[in-house]
Amino acid sequence: MERMQFKHFLQFYDFDREEYEYIFERARWIKQEFKQYRQYWPLADRTLAMIFDKNSTRTRLSFEAGMHQLGGAAIYLSTRDTQLGRGEPVEDAARVISRMVDIIMIRTHEHDIIKRFAENSRVPVINGLTDEYHPCQIMSDIFTFTEYRGDISGKIVAWIGDANNMCNTWLQAAEIFDFKVHVSTPPGYDICPEQIGVMDATHYEVFANPRKAVINADLVTTDVWTSMGFEEETEQRKNDFAEFCVNTEMMALAKKDALFMHCLPAHRGEEVSAEVLEGPQSVVWDEAENRLHTQKALMEYLLLGKLTDK
Repeated sequence: MERMQFKHFLQFYDFDREEYEYIFERARWIKQEFKQYRQYWPLADRTLAMIFDKNSTRTRLSFEAGMHQLGGAAIYLSTRDTQLGRGEPVEDAARVISRMVDIIMIRTHEHDIIKRFAENSRVPVINGLTDEYHPCQIMSDIFTFTEYRGDISGKIVAWIGDANNMCNTWLQAAEIFDFKVHVSTPPGYDICPEQIGVMDATHYEVFANPRKAVINADLVTTDVWTSMGFEEETEQRKNDFAEFCVNTEMMALAKKDALFMHCLPAHRGEEVSAEVLEGPQSVVWDEAENRLHTQKALMEYLLLGKLTDK
């Protein structure tokens, strides 16, 4: 086993392509073992702390179940029920919590919160979602694409909708995996590549018309129009995004074998039609399940390094 100093996973740029390919290789093996009901407990006696400042279904379940399936334990902490919710400094919480567990996942608002936590942690910290990035989801999405279509390099991913944390992470991933993102957002919801460190404009292209963005796309993906924390903008966003619903007519403009993805939960009839979400091109359920397998491989990597004996 190759040992390494511990790392954090706070944004997609934190790993290089070689590391992702290793994690995907491990995820495939771990998924196979899971499907065959074969016990694999490399993280016995290890503990994951899960800190939630935002509500969650898939993130909590995939991390908690994943840690148990690897032989470890997971502890759920809500900021509403801890001293973090009463004003304890993030730095102090990091110093204490990281002395009691082996790895930490945080789902919070501003990315600066998780950066400050990681800077004061003695163990690896994973970004379970911030307002700026969602690296675990995009890792799962790319893994799912490879299961269906092989290498994503050179492919076109069409992002339709809000320039949110998902979109930001797709832009980072495009540079690492050498594919192109066609981004289409309503006016006023534009991407800011320089704010997320994306300096190479060759890996993305902006389209005012979402239908033009999906032409020849290998993957079409979207997200809810109103992310958590922006609920007061819901009605305005429904008006602004009215032409950005991924429906059957829009999907027909992509490649015939194009896949559709959505990180869920989905609002049928808003950002995606029910026909597309439930249609033959949709892989959203595999995409959701693969959060479990890729995150198990991620935790294994962060805690044990690269394994050479399995």
